[in-house]
Amino acid sequence: MKDVQKELMAISTTLSSLVQKMEKIAKAIEKGSGKAAPAKKAKPVKKAKAPAKKAKAATKKVKAAPKKKAARKKAAKKAAPAPAKANASTVAGGKTMLDSIFGMISRSRSGITVERLKKRAGLEARQVSNALYKLTQKGKIKTISRGLYVKKKK
Repeated sequence: MKDVQKELMAISTTLSSLVQKMEKIAKAIEKGSGKAAPAKKAKPVKKAKAPAKKAKAATKKVKAAPKKKAARKKAAKKAAPAPAKANASTVAGGKTMLDSIFGMISRSRSGITVERLKKRAGLEARQVSNALYKLTQKGKIKTISRGLYVKKKK
């Protein structure tokens, strides 16, 4: 779900930057032609009583535009996941999630709960759960009781 939201945000920012570029181009054209044009251009609305030939031409134009958008979406999808994966494995300070969570657990004397780890690390429950599982498998931490973890003594 988060991946979809990130992709949608990337697409949204790309589209907004394209809109800004188009507005700049439109202003440049207006200045070059010397004609005063309306400040805001409205999107063309389909007329109900338009001849059949014009309606077919309008649908062809509408069908051509999504192809360009689809190409842009594909480019955005290819570009967006790479930074997301790099950010997902590291937390502030260049440490990995496992390092930061293990540091929190090792600093606590009587153990630390999953809720407290979520708040301190600013991560989702699933991310904390996965990190705890990996640390347990590596033998770095042990479970005192359900939801309470402590550093394993050597």
